Amino acid sequence: MKDILHIVISVIIFCPILLFVIVYAVSRKVNIRGTHAFGAASDVTTFWLFFSVPLAIGALWGVNVGALLVMLAIVLAIVFTYVDWRTKKEIEVRPLLRKIWRFLFLVLSTAYLLICLVGMIQSVVEYLQSV
Repeated sequence: MKDILHIVISVIIFCPILLFVIVYAVSRKVNIRGTHAFGAASDVTTFWLFFSVPLAIGALWGVNVGALLVMLAIVLAIVFTYVDWRTKKEIEVRPLLRKIWRFLFLVLSTAYLLICLVGMIQSVVEYLQSV
């Protein structure tokens, strides 16, 4: 049982896009509307992207960016809070946190896709140089 759990977590960390698709499909099967299903899938995937992005960068270039990623998330939260406070004068915490979390999904998803693309290009270039 422990081995199966280890394999599942490893696959989710290695390929968070697969998790997104699974959560979206299950949400749609449970009759959740399209936008809410997409939101639920992005919320779940964001958590796993916090592990996937630093691990992918570490695997490709041997650089530890976990702390940098946490600091980026905190700075983004501060900026979003400041902008929300300046525009509304009264901060509603739940919508603000949802906005921050969804923006982090966009940033981390984009970073993950770029890292995968750069990693593939890097592997092809290294292969071509060795031939």
